[in-house]
Amino acid sequence: VKNCNNLYSWDDFMELGGSIPDTQLEQVIQSQKANQCAVLIYTSGTTGIPKGVMLSHDNITWTAGAVAKDLKLTEKHEMVVSYLPLSHIAAQMMDIWVPIKIGALTYFAQPDALKGTLINTLKEVKPTVFLGVPRIWEKMQVEVKKNSARFTGLSKKVFVWARNIGFKVNSKKMLGKHNIPMSYRMAKTIVFSKVKMSLGLDHCHSFISGAAPLNQETAEFFLSLDIPIGELYGLSESSGPHTISHQNNYRLLSCGKILSGCKNMLFQQNKDGIGEICLWGRHIFMGYLERETETTEAIDEEGWLHSGDLGQLDSLGFLYVTGRIKEILITAGAENVAPIPIETLVKKKIPIISNAMLVGDKLKFLTMLLTLKCEINQMSGEPLDNLTSEAIDFCRDLGSWASTVTDIVKRKDSLIYKAIQEGINDVNQEATSNAQKIQKWVILEKDFSIYGGELGPMMKLKRHFIAQKYKKQIDQMYH
Repeated sequence: VKNCNNLYSWDDFMELGGSIPDTQLEQVIQSQKANQCAVLIYTSGTTGIPKGVMLSHDNITWTAGAVAKDLKLTEKHEMVVSYLPLSHIAAQMMDIWVPIKIGALTYFAQPDALKGTLINTLKEVKPTVFLGVPRIWEKMQVEVKKNSARFTGLSKKVFVWARNIGFKVNSKKMLGKHNIPMSYRMAKTIVFSKVKMSLGLDHCHSFISGAAPLNQETAEFFLSLDIPIGELYGLSESSGPHTISHQNNYRLLSCGKILSGCKNMLFQQNKDGIGEICLWGRHIFMGYLERETETTEAIDEEGWLHSGDLGQLDSLGFLYVTGRIKEILITAGAENVAPIPIETLVKKKIPIISNAMLVGDKLKFLTMLLTLKCEINQMSGEPLDNLTSEAIDFCRDLGSWASTVTDIVKRKDSLIYKAIQEGINDVNQEATSNAQKIQKWVILEKDFSIYGGELGPMMKLKRHFIAQKYKKQIDQMYH
C-alpha cells in the first residue's frame, strides 16, 4: 500500500528512515536521558484550568513494565483494541506503551467506536486485554440484557441457572477457593462462551475498568457471566495505574492492590479509616509544566503525591476509592457529603436512571438531577428521545406505556415518577443522617453525553458545567 491519506505499509514506513545515517540516529538516542520529559498529558480540567503533566522516559518505561508484570501479560502474544482518547494516560499506557514493552499488537478502532461500532471491532480483533470505562461496560450490559430478553422457556431457565452458577463460583474464587464444579464447566460451554463471543471478548483474559468507579450492579452482572472486571486506580500524575485488579487479585468494587514497587498512604484518616490517597514510586510525575507552585502543592517534602481522592484499605491491602475531596459537598449546615456513593446507589435502586448528579454545595438540602436511559444517535453521539429496551421494560413492569423521555417528562407519568420516588426513599433509608437525604429531584429532558458537554472524553461527569447548564432546573428545586 503506497502513501494514500497517510496510510503506509510497514515496509514503506521503514523506508522513510533509509536516508538517515546511523550516526544521526545514535546521536538522538544518546541525547535522551531517563529523567527527561518524554510525554505531556494535560489534566481534564473538570475542576480548574488543565495542567501539563510531565512524564519522564523512566516514568513511562518503568510503569509499562510494572503493569505488564502485575497483569501477567505474555510477550508477543497479547492484542489490544485502542478506541479511547490517547490524550489520556490510561489509554496511552494500555494501548501504546505497554504493547511496545511486551511486543503486543494494537488495533485502532474506527473513529465512531464510541457511537456504536466498537463491538464490531472487538468481534473482528478478539483482544486478549480490554480496557473499558464504566460507561462502555454499562452499554455492553444493556446489549447482553437486550439479547437475553429474547430467550423463552428452557433457554431462559438455562441462562438464569448459568448466571447463578457463575456468580457463586467467581465469588468463591475472589476468596481463594478454586474448586470448580461440573455445573460451572457446563455453564461455561453453554452460556458464558457464547456471551463472550457476542461481545468479541472470547479470547480476553484481562477485563479492566478505569477512569471512574464501576457501579455494583454492572460489576455483579458481568461476574455472573464469568467476566470479572478488575478496576484500576491512578492519575495522569502517576503515569496511569497505581493499583491494579486482575483475576488472582480481585474484589468487587475494589481498585485492586498497589502496583509492584509502589507505596500507598492514607493521609489524615478518619475513624472509618478513610483518608486522602497518597502515592509514591517511580511512576510519579516530574511536575506540572511551568507550574512550580502547583507541583509543590501536589508533592510533599517526602515525595508523596497527594491525589485529592479519598479511600480506604482493607486488611488484605485492597484499595477502595470512596470519593474526591473537591467533589465533597458541604451543605449550608456544614455537613460533608460524598456524592458518588449516593449517585451510584440511586442508579442501582432505579434501573431506568442513566445518570444522576447530586447537588447541594452551600445549600440548605440535597437535590438531584436525573436522566433516563435512552437510545443514542450512532453518528453524532447525541442522546435521542427513545428509551432503551431496558427502560421500556421497566415502564411496562409498572403498567406504563411510555416509550420516550417526552412521554415521561412532559406528561409527568405518575407511575414512573412514583417508582422513582420510591427508589429515592430506599436510598434515603440508607443515609447516615438527614443532611445526606435527597429532598427533591428532577428528570432532565436529555441524557448526559460528550455531545452535550456534560461528560468528558473518559465519560466522567463535568459537574461544574452541568451545574451551569441546568442552573434553571436546580434553582427551581430551591424556590
